[in-house]
Amino acid sequence: MAMTDASVSREPWHTLDANAVVERLKSDTEHGLSAAEAAARLQQYGSNRLPRARRRPAWLRLLLQFHNVLIYIMLLAAIITALLQHWIDTGVLLVAVVVNAIVGFIQEGKAESALDSIRGMLASQATVRRDGEQRSVPGDDLVPGDIVLLASGDRVPADLRVVSAKNARVDEALLTGESVAVEKNVETVAVDTSLGDRRCMLYSGSLVTTGQAVGVVIGTGVDTELGRISSMLRDVKPVTTPLVRQMADFSRWLAVAIIGIAALTFLLGTWWRGHSPADMFTMVVALVASAIPEGLPAILTVTLALGVQRMARQRAIIRHLPAVETLGSVSVICSDKTGTLTRNEMTVQRLVTAGKIYDVNGIGYAPKGSIDVGEQPVTPAEDRDLTLCCRAAILCNDATLNEDGDDWRIVGDPTEGALVVFAAKAALDAGDERSQHSRLDVIPFESEHRYMATLHAHAGGAIMFIKGAPERVLDMCSQQRVDGTDAPLDPDYWRRQAVDCAARGLRLLSIACKTLPADEPRIPEGAVDGGCTLLGLFGIIDPPREEAIEAVATCHGAGVSVKMITGDHVETARAIGAALGIGKGEPALTGAEIESLDDQALRAVVHDIDIYARTSPEHKLRLVKALQYNRAVVAMTGDGVNDAPALKRADIGVAMGRKGTDAAKEAAAMVLTDDNFATIGNAIREGRGVYDNIRKFVLFMLPTNGGEALVVIISILFDLPLPLTPAQVLWINLVTSSTLGVALAFEPTESNVMQRAPRDPGAGLLDRLLAWRVAVVSLLMMAATLTLFLWQLHLGAGIDSARTMAVNAVVACEIFYLLSSRSIHGSMVHSRVLSGNRYVPLTIVACIILQIIYTYTPPMQHVFATAALGLAEWAMVIAAGAVLFLAVEIDKSLQNRKRRKRKAENTPSVDNSNRVTA
Repeated sequence: MAMTDASVSREPWHTLDANAVVERLKSDTEHGLSAAEAAARLQQYGSNRLPRARRRPAWLRLLLQFHNVLIYIMLLAAIITALLQHWIDTGVLLVAVVVNAIVGFIQEGKAESALDSIRGMLASQATVRRDGEQRSVPGDDLVPGDIVLLASGDRVPADLRVVSAKNARVDEALLTGESVAVEKNVETVAVDTSLGDRRCMLYSGSLVTTGQAVGVVIGTGVDTELGRISSMLRDVKPVTTPLVRQMADFSRWLAVAIIGIAALTFLLGTWWRGHSPADMFTMVVALVASAIPEGLPAILTVTLALGVQRMARQRAIIRHLPAVETLGSVSVICSDKTGTLTRNEMTVQRLVTAGKIYDVNGIGYAPKGSIDVGEQPVTPAEDRDLTLCCRAAILCNDATLNEDGDDWRIVGDPTEGALVVFAAKAALDAGDERSQHSRLDVIPFESEHRYMATLHAHAGGAIMFIKGAPERVLDMCSQQRVDGTDAPLDPDYWRRQAVDCAARGLRLLSIACKTLPADEPRIPEGAVDGGCTLLGLFGIIDPPREEAIEAVATCHGAGVSVKMITGDHVETARAIGAALGIGKGEPALTGAEIESLDDQALRAVVHDIDIYARTSPEHKLRLVKALQYNRAVVAMTGDGVNDAPALKRADIGVAMGRKGTDAAKEAAAMVLTDDNFATIGNAIREGRGVYDNIRKFVLFMLPTNGGEALVVIISILFDLPLPLTPAQVLWINLVTSSTLGVALAFEPTESNVMQRAPRDPGAGLLDRLLAWRVAVVSLLMMAATLTLFLWQLHLGAGIDSARTMAVNAVVACEIFYLLSSRSIHGSMVHSRVLSGNRYVPLTIVACIILQIIYTYTPPMQHVFATAALGLAEWAMVIAAGAVLFLAVEIDKSLQNRKRRKRKAENTPSVDNSNRVTA
């Protein structure tokens, strides 16, 4: 374990001069550490690696599947039946327990491996200076004070303070969410500068995209930014899903009810009715077996698994089964911007010249779209200024645009690629331009001078194009191009246009030119210092996805709030948010402002603010916790290592499949294969449908158990023969009820599901209306079962025949009740009662076949003590089911009428003066 020195791990190195940092760390820029000193520091600080994650062994995960209140009751019932030597009942109960445990073990997700994914981001090798020599050492052996050399394509092996940099740009998206590579230099920054703006720092795991840099190691292992995130991830406790919480509450409530009723029934039977304890044990076991919903875990798993399959077809991969239902209860989506809400493809949207403003249509890297002035398309052939701007965009550029099947890809810097695509939209061919105007010389872009310049052969002479930061290029220019001729520069005009473009969230690049003599094979010294002509100002942005705009509107219509949490600049975040319909007219909150708020203050504002910019991993985690404190069910999207803690903490973490890091994917419960926000909206719709189907099954299942339990209780209290044996009860619950219930898992999502508000995560599975439905149907099933049982006995039939009649009465009621349960509130008295879900008729046919086998085959008659029934008996069974169906549909109609009346009474009306009255 690393020995942490607070003076090393907590020092604000970005505020100190590079030489001062090297001196504080007792190192040397030219010679580096000695081998002996490096070995000593390795002993002091430990290896440059992250600790491994603990995993729960498979045997423990299997054992924990039995840690469930209902499982305990079933095991107790099995022990009691074994003591009474009712071996068939014992066997059926144990099979139910084992099957449920196996299903739970299989459905549990693979062990947490997000920490291992972060560990894999540490560079395996590093180039350092030691003893005055350049050598390659294992990344694990880096220590504070090591001088590290980096080149394009290298992964940063530890946290470094930049000592020198030449055209160094680093992709820090996995840490900051910044969509473009960041320039690096040696200049110090303020102590409160956010991580994304610390240009003098290099962080472990980030990637050098261009240039070279030299840095001194200031943090290794757990003392790096990656290590800090790893520690956060290890400490984050994932929250349980709403369904898991509901099922736990439901199980506890049901277990207490079952034990209480069973104990009371046993006491009444022995003390009041005088039954022997052995006989009462048999009756109580039947009661317990009838009350426990043995098929619930299996049907729950089937319903969730079907939801997983449907979501996979929607390009959403679910990693943890309960997350399927969680999507249906999401009330807030916290989304990253880059690549999720936007395309992650930089696009020119505006070109400003001295005489015109051009709006550019089309998004992404596909060279499709028009260039308009006002609403009129223009082409370079008609516009000399546009022609020259397009030429400059191609020639002062190192990026290329390649067609890859139906996709277009940029090789090189994304911002430069946007300029190449812009020129292609104007019908200029990059290959032709580069062959006709060969490059003679180049000044590469460097962060110190903030521009790039290229020299090209042109019309008997040479022309230099310059591209760079607007304020830097403006200082070089004394003229501006207007309609093909040069005019005196108007600096105020360009500053106003720059401010306007920045307010739109556009990144700015200026482009200029200068004609040079034909005999100049190189860019002369000082050629860029003045006398240039300003051609134009490009406004570039990573545009929002068109489908994301529609998806955000759909989520808002479904009562789901969408919040953008990004590492990008606040102006860019506001502009993208406005285009998406997020945060309309509301202020944005920056990471620095979040830092200034305590938890209580953050909880007070988090509901009302929808845009958060320049955020760190801690900020994202605090935002998720604040929302959850306010009883929100939070879906968090992300693709970087910086997102992993918040992804793990959220009710459902959503990682990007294409561009997401392994750490993000492992911390998340769902992975989007298309990195598209619209897919989240589709998944929420499916999740709501899954929860509806779970409620429908519970509503279908409970009356069966309730009716059976009432039958046993009434039999005991009124000293009647037991209509249902424990084995027969388990046959109904595990075979027929589960067979029929499976059909409800396939019910299609109802059309109005995205017009509802998100459900309250604290609400139970059953509201008052559904509890009433369960009570009514339980009483009807009990009445039908006892009536037919007693009728058979009255006619002189044997106890086996009467019990067979009772079992088939329960099953017939289940079949008819299944048809009614397909809609919780809607009427099912129509011709489509058997259509729309092909599994409904299939399961009904399967159940009928099972009951025929149960009733007539000798082996089943031996095991379950059944007897054959005649046509008259079957007619009575069917009639009992039909009466129950009609009674439930009448109850639905009455309840719907009451609900409409209450809604009408609570709906405001508008009088003739347009004033709203209650």
